[in-house]
Amino acid sequence: MTRLAYAALPGVPDRVQRPRRSGPPQLGIVHFGPGAFHRAHQASYIDTLLDHDPRWGIAAVALRSKSVVAALAAQQGLYTIAVRDAVSVNRVVGAHGAWLGPDDAAATAMLLADPAIALVTTTVTEKGYCLAADGTLDKAHPDIVHDLSSIAPPRSVIGWVVAGLAARREGRLPPFVPMPCDNLANNGAKLKAALVAFASARDADLAAWIAGEVRVPSTMVDSITPASDAALAADVATALGVADTIPVQRESFGQWVIEAIGAQVGPDLASVGAIVTADLAGYERAKLCILNGAHSTLAYAGLLRGHTSVADAMADRVLAHFVDSMIRTDIAPALPAVAGLDLDIYRVAVLDRFRNPAIVHRLDQIAQDGTQKLPYRLCDTIDANRRAGRMPTLVAAAAGCWVAFVFRRLRAGTPVIDPAAAALAAAASGTSIPAFVERLIEAGLGLSRQWRDDAALVTAITAAAQAAVDGDWDTALPASAGADKN
Repeated sequence: MTRLAYAALPGVPDRVQRPRRSGPPQLGIVHFGPGAFHRAHQASYIDTLLDHDPRWGIAAVALRSKSVVAALAAQQGLYTIAVRDAVSVNRVVGAHGAWLGPDDAAATAMLLADPAIALVTTTVTEKGYCLAADGTLDKAHPDIVHDLSSIAPPRSVIGWVVAGLAARREGRLPPFVPMPCDNLANNGAKLKAALVAFASARDADLAAWIAGEVRVPSTMVDSITPASDAALAADVATALGVADTIPVQRESFGQWVIEAIGAQVGPDLASVGAIVTADLAGYERAKLCILNGAHSTLAYAGLLRGHTSVADAMADRVLAHFVDSMIRTDIAPALPAVAGLDLDIYRVAVLDRFRNPAIVHRLDQIAQDGTQKLPYRLCDTIDANRRAGRMPTLVAAAAGCWVAFVFRRLRAGTPVIDPAAAALAAAASGTSIPAFVERLIEAGLGLSRQWRDDAALVTAITAAAQAAVDGDWDTALPASAGADKN
């Protein structure tokens, strides 16, 4: 079968969206970490932008493995995004105009020094920024140690970005805009601080220039991107009539929120659907509390009720009704207003995403690491309501479902995947639900220590947890009493 390339596009069925260009685009962006999420998310925005502004093609840079960039090179940067929804569609994307691997350090350095490159984006996962537990640069990280002590090409993305900025300063050129696109809270401020710290260890003047001249916006990105597999490649080949070795798949929903920094980051991303806002924190909080809070609730209550995926749990009318009510009555009223964000529209969009039968998001994966996730996903909402003098009965019940999930797993001898698993097991040993809740609060395991003096809240969480363990779902999920139980 013919491999995907620009020359093959005329033979692709008309129903498949494809680039209007006849070849790879000119370059205006460098991206470190061209994995599936970048190609399914940011690259789709850029591909749309290129239809009316051809300056912003992406140079994909892989620092560890050359497999993805080699595959991009073999297909002239083209690949397919399979949008998985009730009705799935395919789109051929051609946002990339260069593809550089670990052996292409000289070409990477030249691109970062090129004034045509205005934006440098990254999706390297949280670990890729070489940060310590407190969010500052980990100068003991092996890659940072290497980059600070060697004249060899950098190993870290921090080293590469600083090297590129140093070349700009040396050439008396304006800096590019570094923009992290990993979901790390306050990611722009953390990246800038890391860049300044790295530069300070080498050149105080460069560090001062970066601190004063380089703008690093924070971002928030969102779109579920399941792993690619052989079945996806086969589906794409059937739909396109050509072979694609690097297709990606995603849900139809996509969100890219970018902190306003007083000027454009280079490309006009707002013109293709990105949200540029002065209140990025408001969007992050809404996502954490509404989307992630509901996700965790579905995971713990859903697993207790015998479900395995988010879509399965949303097909349970009791659970779906409960989560919808929880967002409307407990979560949304506790969130501050955010310019440009309608929380009710966002609620509907989130729940529609959860019902998508084409995306299999496993509840057991979402349920992992509860002691780390709950403080942000549920506990912050409880605290906001209590400060306002309200009892968030439904979010308290959701927290109770986590307690019941952990308690039942441990009592059954089933491992709980959590950094605090040993402490959770010790707290659950030889005790009852009321005592387990008290121990969790006392130790600050998932539940807040400050709740020790809030008897009404502790009672609500305990009652929900006990009811969930007993299978009394009218009590465990109080908003579900009017829902269809069948």
